[in-house]
Amino acid sequence: MRVLLHICCGPCALYPVQQLREQGHTVTGLFYNPNIHPYQEFRRRIDAVKMFSESWGCAIDIDEDYGLSQYLRKVVFHEDERCLLCYEMRLLRTVTAAAAGSHDAFTTTLLYSKYQNHPLLAERCRQLAQEHDVSFYYQDFRLGWQWGIDRSIDMGLYRQPYCGCIYSEQERYDKRLRKARSKMTAAVER
Repeated sequence: MRVLLHICCGPCALYPVQQLREQGHTVTGLFYNPNIHPYQEFRRRIDAVKMFSESWGCAIDIDEDYGLSQYLRKVVFHEDERCLLCYEMRLLRTVTAAAAGSHDAFTTTLLYSKYQNHPLLAERCRQLAQEHDVSFYYQDFRLGWQWGIDRSIDMGLYRQPYCGCIYSEQERYDKRLRKARSKMTAAVER
């Protein structure tokens, strides 16, 4: 299959691309992440994606427009639903690109992260696939979590310390918020 892979960052792309290629799929990447804050972080992630792309020979369409305003318009006053809204923005862009292009399916590196809401992501991808008449390729990429970390370190890829949004950056420094978020995520996954 020709698979369009939404890429949140270079390190998270390693294992999914390796897995998809091993299974015989042709992979094209799409970097679209309007949630990333601040701008310097956004640029670091783009640089890491470009480094990954060149090193692994993976074609990636990189949206270099800093979309923070779009993201904030969606999530302000809806902070408790921010992850779903953020997934929606990025996945909708991916599925529409897959449907418009010559892709047989789409997937996302968000399924690689142990910190994302995996069941919610997978369910929303399935819904979007049905709505846009394109296949969703599901695989639990979290199984390669450590492998991806090790490869990214070996490659010298920039590895970010938080998901990317302004709220997760705050949580990185605020223990009370991290604990509350962790409890909420654990409850949702049960």
